[in-house]
Amino acid sequence: MEQRIEIDRLEQAVNIFGSFDENIRLIEAEFQVVVTNRDGELRINGEPEAAMLAAKAIHALLTLSSRGESIGEQTVRYVIGLARSGQEEKVSELTADVICITAKGRPVKAKTLGQRQYVESVLKNTVTIGVGPAGTGKTYLAVAAAVAAFRDKQVNRIILTRPAVEAGERLGFLPGDLQSKVDPYLRPLYDALFDMLGAETYHKYVERGNIEVAPLAYMRGRTLDDSFIILDEAQNTSREQMKMFLTRMGFGSKVVITGDVTQIDLPADKTSGLKEAVRVLRNVEGIGIRELTDQDVVRHVMVQRIIKAYDDYYNYNGKGKKR
Repeated sequence: MEQRIEIDRLEQAVNIFGSFDENIRLIEAEFQVVVTNRDGELRINGEPEAAMLAAKAIHALLTLSSRGESIGEQTVRYVIGLARSGQEEKVSELTADVICITAKGRPVKAKTLGQRQYVESVLKNTVTIGVGPAGTGKTYLAVAAAVAAFRDKQVNRIILTRPAVEAGERLGFLPGDLQSKVDPYLRPLYDALFDMLGAETYHKYVERGNIEVAPLAYMRGRTLDDSFIILDEAQNTSREQMKMFLTRMGFGSKVVITGDVTQIDLPADKTSGLKEAVRVLRNVEGIGIRELTDQDVVRHVMVQRIIKAYDDYYNYNGKGKKR
């Protein structure tokens, strides 16, 4: 069966095909079809269902291309997933409003439907709890929303915090003052802020007290008015810590809590504050809970390949048989 798609401009075809036709090759491999560009139209040949799905994926990519989006392998794979699940028409939602512009002029916006729902929840609710695996943009998008709110003078301060928990290894005694000791635990938050603001602007706001990055223990006993507060790695909070943090919020403030409930580094006798908060606060007005999935993971393509290789190795031995 052959499906035909008209191409209005040559630039669209170039964007869709990608460097060395890598995007089209990926579509051909995924759907077992052959795609050719002739006389101003794309021709898709293959089994009827496969050709139809490939055409839907290409139509979705054309929608993104017509709105100025660059098409890379990551985008193609996500659109293929939408086409397989019959949601390709929702791809237009991914070109919605930009959340923030980084220091280098790059627009930050949701790259998956799950991320879009997460951002909408952050903008709509006073408290948003974002739960999902690493790489889904929970922290990065929250920081982008915080910087946007700060630039629009909706808040006077940005406060980012996370529990100081080692990631498996024991670091021992660290040199320097207290701030130097906790900085390694807060590095992911610094990285996101540097990307949004630039290092020089970041340090200027820190000196003025407009931005604060601190371990969760520093939050005790405070009331935070007119602030955008982000708690990262919240799965490693205890029940008591989570309640303490949630009650720090003052007037005019917004809170975002992020974490992955499958990665908990608390002692066995401690209950994760994040898991309990999701259960307790699910029906509280003004609190949005958004669960992101593996489909919302946005990583470098090579990182995705490495993760897949490890998953394949541990699920199968070298002979291709299940362990």
